[in-house]
Amino acid sequence: MAFRRLIAFPLIPLILLLTSATASQAAPSADLWPRWQAHDAASTLTVDHSAWNEILQRYVTRSGNGGRVFHYDMVSDGDRAKLNRYIEDLSSTAVSRLNRPEQKAYWINLYNALTVQLVLKHYPVETIRDIGGSLFRRGPWRDEIIRVEGVDLHLDDIEHRILRPIWQNPLIHYAVNCAAMGCPDLRPVAFTAANLDELMTEGARDFINHSKGLRVDGEKLQVSRIYKWFGEDFGATEADLITHLKKYATPETLEMITKTTSVSYQSYDWSLNDAGR
Repeated sequence: MAFRRLIAFPLIPLILLLTSATASQAAPSADLWPRWQAHDAASTLTVDHSAWNEILQRYVTRSGNGGRVFHYDMVSDGDRAKLNRYIEDLSSTAVSRLNRPEQKAYWINLYNALTVQLVLKHYPVETIRDIGGSLFRRGPWRDEIIRVEGVDLHLDDIEHRILRPIWQNPLIHYAVNCAAMGCPDLRPVAFTAANLDELMTEGARDFINHSKGLRVDGEKLQVSRIYKWFGEDFGATEADLITHLKKYATPETLEMITKTTSVSYQSYDWSLNDAGR
């Protein structure tokens, strides 16, 4: 009996550590990586995202509940090769020589393309959290998977150390896609310097006016857990969040919001955004 107690006791802090690591992984803070602030405001260089655009138009489709999902099950060998070449081209791009709008589209498309590439490499999977990771964390977000300008990067670097702190725009959350059903939809077209504002606004409207963004239970407004994890990006208070939601709400959604008196957070659906289910 004493031997069993000796073995069992160390497991308690280990379990707590694993649980804490998994929970903290979901909510990294914006932490600027100064190395990626370099840009050329006068640059006229552009990045060709046409290959990614073709893949999105071919495989992003509407789901039964009105959201958008990806046909991982239908991607041809030729399109897998096209995706790989596109990511290789982005990897060899001198991103520091681009102007700010080109950089923003570059990083968003790179994040989304890498995520789709990861899923395709391991497909079929139930959730992206089954890919990569380590003993102390689930998912591929901190696995170094690409090299840009001689620097190894992981997905968390792109989202939380480049996109969020440099642009400081909450609409970033509606642009990057984590391959989960609970996430804002993957756009069916590639981001470009010309369509950035339009696509991010469209993403916000689609998400906020869908049940995975918010729904009402009596007088309680139930919103996506994204607004809890990244509350710092949507304002300091609950009132700030409501103001953000109202900005992109349809008249019907706005009416629902105004009838609520409190806010709670939905469970997050980590199941794969897979049209082949």
